[in-house]
Amino acid sequence: MIGKNSEKFSKDWKSASFDIVIVGAGPAGLMAAIAAARTGARVVVCEQLDRPGLKLLATGGGRCNLTNTSTIDEFVAHFGRQGRFIRPALDALKPPTLRTFLEELHVPTVSPNGFHVYPASQSAGSVLQALGQAAESLRVEIVVGAKAIRLGLEENLITGVETTQGLIEARRVILAGGGQSYPKLGGTGGGYAMAEQAGHKLIEPIPALVPLITKETWPGQFAGTSIASARIWIDLKGYPREGLRGDLLLTHRGISGPVVLDLSAEIAQILRRRAEVPIRIAVTPDVPAADWSAQIECWRTQAGRKQLFTLLDQKLPASLAEALCQVAGIPRPTIAAQVSAEQRTRLSEALTGLSLTVIGTEGFDQAMVTRGGVSLRDVDPNTLESRLVPGLYFAGEILDLDGPCGGYNLQWAFSSGYLAGRSAGKA
Repeated sequence: MIGKNSEKFSKDWKSASFDIVIVGAGPAGLMAAIAAARTGARVVVCEQLDRPGLKLLATGGGRCNLTNTSTIDEFVAHFGRQGRFIRPALDALKPPTLRTFLEELHVPTVSPNGFHVYPASQSAGSVLQALGQAAESLRVEIVVGAKAIRLGLEENLITGVETTQGLIEARRVILAGGGQSYPKLGGTGGGYAMAEQAGHKLIEPIPALVPLITKETWPGQFAGTSIASARIWIDLKGYPREGLRGDLLLTHRGISGPVVLDLSAEIAQILRRRAEVPIRIAVTPDVPAADWSAQIECWRTQAGRKQLFTLLDQKLPASLAEALCQVAGIPRPTIAAQVSAEQRTRLSEALTGLSLTVIGTEGFDQAMVTRGGVSLRDVDPNTLESRLVPGLYFAGEILDLDGPCGGYNLQWAFSSGYLAGRSAGKA
């Protein structure tokens, strides 16, 4: 695999001459290196860990959800509050173009469900290997075990990067060191200090795409239970009741699953100003409470000798039926004829608006991405160059941008890396 050890680097770095230093050898950094080197620039990548791309290897459970089949407009919309910023990068490297790029590197891609896109190998390792080989073929130097510490700055001009192995001289620097998610895989937010050194404002980082911890402990009794196509919303004034819809998972400490992850950053932001966040979950979003109430009454009169749990089990997964009966205060042996009006109401409400209280997240250790980071205000979206320091560029998760599950964030990493690398190479 690519990468020189730091010992070798420390011996010969003074004799090397580079045009561009890239901090971080994740997907954004590697793509930036390839794009920059294709312009003829001499490129070196500094990686603090002993291997490049460890976080990439963990994406999509190792399957690597590279991108999806959304249009550019849909991508922009899914990045929400500051989505317009990503358009120039997506125009530079569109999702179909990324697939073609990987095909040319002998990594064919597939879309099994017509939306998510994966390498045909179903292995993130094949993507990382291809990127590494492409970088090597372009004579990119990738140095592992070299942590970037400070920017070299003289009269507001870039002179290089100071690392734990010495100063690398260059007139352009691309900060692609990621955010704070998965710190064991390199997400330490190490580039933030260098951005602040250059005068950039930092938006406080918070974990995003992260499981949530609930005050209620009953989800832990049913950990592993999944709820397909649930609807979840924040039960506070000013937040839309329609919420989000998708698959949900009960965990030992609360809830997870794609729909929870997509809402988690919003909840994490609220938790910064209040200790608890009430949420609601519609287990059967297409069936109103009145219909469930009528169904339970029908069971009571027409199938009164059967256990209510058994009847509910015909409509829902067994573990979920058991959990909802427990929440509604209906012991498992209870037969339908014995269900009281109050129990019927509680069960109907649990099916259509189950209440939970979020008291925390699983933190950066379990977060897939970071919300926050370098403010977009002083970064040119057309080149990803700093508006404050000429020759300084940004790519990937270090910027204050995050999207939902489904390949959005990895596409942003590749597209921003490509645009920053090409811009720096042509500068």
